[in-house]
Amino acid sequence: MKQFSYDVVVAYRVYPKISTNGNPPPVFPDDKLKLVEFCLQSYKNSLGGLRVKMWAILNTCPPEYEALFRRIWPAEDLEIVKLTGVGPGNTVHEQLKILVAQTDAEIVHFAEDDYFYLPSQLPAAVDFFRQNPDADFIAPYESSDFYEIDLHRMRFETRQVGGRVWSSCLSATHTFMARRAALVECQNLIYRLVWIHQGKTIPDLAMWAALTKKRIFNPVKFVQWSLTHHWFWAGSMALSWYHCWRQILFGRTYKLWSPHPCLANHMVTGLEAPGVNWQKEFQKQMDDIQAETSKP
Repeated sequence: MKQFSYDVVVAYRVYPKISTNGNPPPVFPDDKLKLVEFCLQSYKNSLGGLRVKMWAILNTCPPEYEALFRRIWPAEDLEIVKLTGVGPGNTVHEQLKILVAQTDAEIVHFAEDDYFYLPSQLPAAVDFFRQNPDADFIAPYESSDFYEIDLHRMRFETRQVGGRVWSSCLSATHTFMARRAALVECQNLIYRLVWIHQGKTIPDLAMWAALTKKRIFNPVKFVQWSLTHHWFWAGSMALSWYHCWRQILFGRTYKLWSPHPCLANHMVTGLEAPGVNWQKEFQKQMDDIQAETSKP
């Protein structure tokens, strides 16, 4: 068996503006640099004993963002990629290119700059991959949508590993972990979506529906969602068929898993993951940072 240099290689994309669609982050709502620092520190705190190689993709970022990564992350485990004025789809393209090309780790991580991670919890994801050879992807953030909306109201496979309940699921955001081998298989589909959308945000639900093949073969739901004005759900299924029909009909079915309690939280007010007192976790990290900075 190949011995890898790292347990995980992460491509961590950063943009220096708050992007919340009207919902501010629960901390540092007006200071993106502070928010990035807070989330990056939480990511480092989440590693436990994992060996992690960091690729920081800085899109139109002032110099202080590079300085932040160089201060927090060990120099021997850090690579900086600077981009200027590209769309979010292009940064996903850069992540994909890096994570497919690298051979330092079997497990890779697409990460965004507005996710907060619980301390010492990322090893749980690595353990799940290692104990479940059929796991292709992991969503460290668990949306409350999984329990509340019709899109996700279906039968899921569940497994209990490491004190958590892991459920197979339909979709994730663009923050997810993957086996490199699965990513290599899927790369042409993702590249195609980047090209079609000309660097704009890739339709994540359409992509995941094609890969997990959940809901995609249910015309009754498509008609129901159309009639009840759930345009995003119905439109995503239509986009998936239009752009990804080869994968849907002839590609293999990939398994995406999400843990409960989750490992991370999307830092948008109103989108908090269930089952965790996030304000308590935020304050705990704030207190730890303050205690560290006040040391003589």
